[in-house]
Amino acid sequence: MFSQRIRQVMGREKLLSAPPNTTVADAARQMAGQQVGAVVIVEGEQVTGIFTERDAVFRVIAAHRDPQVTTLAEVMTAPPVTAHPDRDFGFALSLMHEHGCRHVPVVEDGRLVGIVSARDALDPEMEDFICEAQRRKHLR
Repeated sequence: MFSQRIRQVMGREKLLSAPPNTTVADAARQMAGQQVGAVVIVEGEQVTGIFTERDAVFRVIAAHRDPQVTTLAEVMTAPPVTAHPDRDFGFALSLMHEHGCRHVPVVEDGRLVGIVSARDALDPEMEDFICEAQRRKHLR
């Protein structure tokens, strides 16, 4: 898996993007609706940042910011670490490790084409097991 090209691994169905003037509350609703942990901030076709669940906790909730009025531009990570879709997936994982992040937008010819996450490294059966274990934990 680690030697596969990013374009073979990246999730297009899990790709969520938004303009920088989107409020944190709106972005969080979209993230919850699509069950994703990150939204890529795009101006025109240019990737300018990324906003993740961790950003919501550390930069919004812990900082006592109002998510109804705080925009993504105010709390996003900019510039985001990105990767080209023809690089190895192992390269994306090494970027995540090096930069302490869990999501890497995939950019080709200056345009957002996908996203990869640390979760993509999980074997599908292992991911199913982890999801089921989390579901059962919440039922207790």
